[in-house]
Amino acid sequence: MSDSQGDFDYVIVGAGSAGCVLANRLSADGRHRVLLLEAGGRDWNPWIHVPLGYGKLFNDPNVNWMYQTEPEPQLNGRRISEPRGKVLGGSSSINGLVYIRGQREDFDGWRDAGAEGWGYDEVLPYFIRSEDQQRGASEYHGVGGPQAVSDQTEPHELCETFFDAAEQCGYPRNDDFNGARQEGAGYFQTSSRNGRRCSTATGYLKPARRRANLRVLTRAHVTRVLLEGRRAVGVEYRGRDGSLHRVHAAAEVILSGGAINTPQLLELSGIGSGPNLKRFEIDLVHELPGVGESFQDHLQVRSVYRCTRPITVNDAMSSWWGQIQMGLRYLFLRKGPLTVSAGYAGAFFRTRYESQRPDVQAHFITFSTNKMGDALDEWSGFTASICQLRPESRGYVHIQSPDPLAAPLIRPNFLAAEQDRRVTVDGLQKLRAIMRAPAMRGLVEAEIEPGPEREDDAAVLAFARDRGASIYHPSCTARIGSDPMAVVDARLRVHGIERLRVVDASVMPSVVSGNSNAAIIMIGEKAADLILQDGRTSGR
Repeated sequence: MSDSQGDFDYVIVGAGSAGCVLANRLSADGRHRVLLLEAGGRDWNPWIHVPLGYGKLFNDPNVNWMYQTEPEPQLNGRRISEPRGKVLGGSSSINGLVYIRGQREDFDGWRDAGAEGWGYDEVLPYFIRSEDQQRGASEYHGVGGPQAVSDQTEPHELCETFFDAAEQCGYPRNDDFNGARQEGAGYFQTSSRNGRRCSTATGYLKPARRRANLRVLTRAHVTRVLLEGRRAVGVEYRGRDGSLHRVHAAAEVILSGGAINTPQLLELSGIGSGPNLKRFEIDLVHELPGVGESFQDHLQVRSVYRCTRPITVNDAMSSWWGQIQMGLRYLFLRKGPLTVSAGYAGAFFRTRYESQRPDVQAHFITFSTNKMGDALDEWSGFTASICQLRPESRGYVHIQSPDPLAAPLIRPNFLAAEQDRRVTVDGLQKLRAIMRAPAMRGLVEAEIEPGPEREDDAAVLAFARDRGASIYHPSCTARIGSDPMAVVDARLRVHGIERLRVVDASVMPSVVSGNSNAAIIMIGEKAADLILQDGRTSGR
């Protein structure tokens, strides 16, 4: 049985990167009653707030959905981890904190593909509005916004040497990947402030929670959208005690569950491909074959090196004294390894010189491990990885059970396209060239992975199939467009269903060229304006 839990103007499903933005912006003027529903709990885990603590959250089901893909055909049948945040702040509470927007051409490409109003010049003001940029305001950056953006707390010898090596290979130093150009090597900025993570739960939701017109419910797992004909009127959710509840939305239901959970909820609600739903005896309310399709993610391939000197995080973690020193530096100075993001430094470069813009991103971190979330290696080690920025491969996300608590089926189809295989191999070979440049020779004792036995392109591709994994940027499963496979229009309204919107990474027509969290926050900011504009037009 289910009971009514009241009426609201806007019901937001998912308190993640976009959902928290919406909760803040839609409740700001006090006119609208807003309900934010989150399947996970409060962001009380202390490791959420320590930047390097993301390594402790990879295998924690209390804050992480811990999804796995289906066996990937091009990755030797391996299942690949797809961690997603199940906590206030969503994946912005468990991610690696790297703040990258993407390239101008990404958003202009969205616009040209049918996402009217989503070109770079139109979305830049929303990036700027969101930011509280440590470096101050500029043509590309803003101050005073909810989302803190900060520099790394201090330089590191390994990173500085990496920059020198990159310059020796023709890649210039770049101190702002979110400015006039993305190409080059430099330190990543982070979504943090004073050495602490600034998730959207911290930056957007926390200051809004004192508002009387905003209600936040945690441990509330939404099971379906309530529909009257083809109009969304509310949602049903399972509460922390396991009982079912219903809430009514007088204005709109907004899905912000992310690129994995949003298509799952649409299908559970009878919106999707008829043949898919028929398999699970779910009544088709509206045929929308693009739901769950067009999935994209970035594949990461890592190279690992043994360092000649004990200057890595591995060394600091190898003794109690090292760990104590690291903790004290963080506690009293807010500096040191505990403040570092999942990419301390990095680079963007082209695998073909005739290319117009970078097609590969490198992440450089001062530790090494067999797999993210595992213990660090017992020797001095560091890691440099690459990911192809604009994969051609597309996969899908679909329900595999009518049970709302069952994980959906996830198939990224990594490396399915020949272009993806070529760029991945070329990118890793170019990264290895940087690591073999004269500047790095004093700090590299040996390449552990891929290793000297894997030199030619065929061996590197085999290595990518053996060791490649997601870098956790799922997107595009409810993409913007007007073609038959699009799910939402340019105002993020679900085609064919009134008063239902999607606001999260799933609406991206294609994945951005870089880490995805900044773009998702921007989507939330722009969507809030669209929703309020439409509300004024309709008299709501």
